[in-house]
Amino acid sequence: METAKNAAKYVSETVQGTGAEASKETNKNVAKDSDANVSTRASAAKDALFDKKDEASHDTKADVRKEQVKH
Repeated sequence: METAKNAAKYVSETVQGTGAEASKETNKNVAKDSDANVSTRASAAKDALFDKKDEASHDTKADVRKEQVKH
């Protein structure tokens, strides 16, 4: 039963990490867009940093869950 819970949590963390990665890439592109105004670009750059942190956090949690499933 515990293995199934850890497997489900692994999948959840993996999906959330992928979502954060996609958001980060979108925000990076907005931050680089010379047609966007300065405040939009700055906000997107800030958001990309937070997305990067979230992505790393979810990836780490997914790795931990993956190891728990193996044992």
